[in-house]
Amino acid sequence: MIFLDYRDKRPIYEQVVEKLERLIASGGLEPLTKMPSVRSLAMELSVNPNTIQRAYAQLEQEGYLYTVSGRGSFVTAESEWKRNRQEKVLEQWRKITGQARELGIGEEELARLLHEIYEEKEMGAQRPQERRES
Repeated sequence: MIFLDYRDKRPIYEQVVEKLERLIASGGLEPLTKMPSVRSLAMELSVNPNTIQRAYAQLEQEGYLYTVSGRGSFVTAESEWKRNRQEKVLEQWRKITGQARELGIGEEELARLLHEIYEEKEMGAQRPQERRES
């Protein structure tokens, strides 16, 4: 389920958060699924329960999990965590746009680059044979 890299310079809880986010986003953990208890996941990963508690708290703050008192933590409905992720990305976009403006990059240049990025993504989604024929 989760493999930790002890050579990774990031704290273990960040790795746990990243792995669980990926599992949730990929559908590996379905919405409304009950998460393992903090203690059991800590034992499974051979880490301190405080590490798992911190990861669960961050995932809850980011909208991936919710807690029911006395029952445990559960995966949030996809629409909720997706909305939270979108808001986070849009906030990053606002900051980067402000930085670009401060550096003199105009709106037209940003729009052109955004369009290119979307075209690259669409081209990447096509099969290689389709790209050669177009």
